[in-house]
Amino acid sequence: MRRFSFLLSTVRSSSRFYSNRVGAVSAGNPFRVFHFQENASFISRQQNSYFSSSFNSDPVPFSSTIYKENKESERLEVEIISKENIKPTAPTPHHLKSYEVSIFDQIYPKNLYTSFVYYYQNNHINNHDLISKRRHILKQSLSEILTKFYPLAGKVHDRHIDCNDDGVYYVEAKVNDCLTDVIDQPDNKSIHQLLPFDPLSSELLSQTYAVMVQVTIFSCGGIAVGIYTSQKIIDGYSLITFLVAWAATASGEISEQINPNFTSPLIFPPISTLPDSKRMIIPMTQERRRNCTTRRFLFSASSLISLKKEAGPSSTHVMAVTGLIWKCAIEASRKLRPSTSKHHAMLFPIDLRSKNSPPLPPYCIGNMAITTNSICARNEDAGLHSLVEKLKNEDDQVDSEFIEKLKGEEGSRNIEGLLLNEVDYDRNKDVEITSVTNMCNGMMYEINFGWGRPVYVSVGDGESYAPSMKNSVILMDTIYRDEIEAWVTLSEDDMTVFE
Repeated sequence: MRRFSFLLSTVRSSSRFYSNRVGAVSAGNPFRVFHFQENASFISRQQNSYFSSSFNSDPVPFSSTIYKENKESERLEVEIISKENIKPTAPTPHHLKSYEVSIFDQIYPKNLYTSFVYYYQNNHINNHDLISKRRHILKQSLSEILTKFYPLAGKVHDRHIDCNDDGVYYVEAKVNDCLTDVIDQPDNKSIHQLLPFDPLSSELLSQTYAVMVQVTIFSCGGIAVGIYTSQKIIDGYSLITFLVAWAATASGEISEQINPNFTSPLIFPPISTLPDSKRMIIPMTQERRRNCTTRRFLFSASSLISLKKEAGPSSTHVMAVTGLIWKCAIEASRKLRPSTSKHHAMLFPIDLRSKNSPPLPPYCIGNMAITTNSICARNEDAGLHSLVEKLKNEDDQVDSEFIEKLKGEEGSRNIEGLLLNEVDYDRNKDVEITSVTNMCNGMMYEINFGWGRPVYVSVGDGESYAPSMKNSVILMDTIYRDEIEAWVTLSEDDMTVFE
């Protein structure tokens, strides 16, 4: 059985929103930056006007860096309207009161969260009755779907979820700014204000909610839905399943009703001898968060076609982008630290649902992704094609036969041994690790609560979003689906060379 690492593998319309300077990647040179020139915030494809500049100009203007405050940005003046727990409309049956997590869930600490913010524009400005109705619909529909997603209304423990119907922590807020003021140039401080709690506060963390939500109403009537979800039970596909179900209930789309599947602990049972989950993931997280900066890069549809062609016929768009970023990260590291050459590992997530034979239920809730290790040895050629081939080879080896060896009690013991090896691997100072969280699944912009799809989706602020650490990459769809937005977090020195 091959070695593999586990990674936070979270997962993914009208006009498209851009800020005044948005980076796009040219087809001729995949790492050249274009700037969109426009007078209005909302532009269509026909309005785009391009001029090229070298890659050392600013990428997408994410004006704040992760874990470093932007001193020039102004904090939103958010007023909290209410705080409450949204409980299921019907009580959870007694025999379902305790939900035992799978071994894939077990490796995560109970206080580790991922976060996203969904931004919805408003076409009925100053219609207070309509806004009030939307607020009510969001709460009522959430209460309704929690009867199906009953563990998400419980409290998270190390090895189980107490399905006590305590509910989802729910905050309503308002802000005097317009929605476009925030998504024009999003920054950490603004995003942080749209999320339901301070990740450095121990008060809410001690209550171990599985889900926390904040609905913020802007002066223009726009709405931001900020959500924290516990990585202990919710991976990317689980999150999208939950949000699609919530949105379908809110909008009355009966044909899109979803019945979640909670059988993953039966397929991948937990193990009593597994060490404290903090030993599995926190060392990597803490050691890689210092002196980091994050930039966003946009890969246009044309540049992805060109990049995929250069990467090789077996490549996917996601692999091509991953390979290119890995290539540039290696080159930056070698240029800055030539005397301390290291091996370079890329951790690339692979979802098990579709890889299994037959495929596992798409609405399977829980962590069901592994991340393979691809290695570029010190002084080995770091060409794009060769790096993508490494990624592809690892992906090909995660097949149904491989997954069968992970199932049942014996499979869990196999996973335990692999995990223990990976802790030592991550502490190996001779290896420089770059990790990818792949959220490109085509669904992130399909969350429609009944008043249109989101005009923008952002990951949470860097203080809360666990993958936002040094040498990490978050890949996201854009509203057009044929583009990829990459959030790249590196050390400040590496980013200077990387750009």
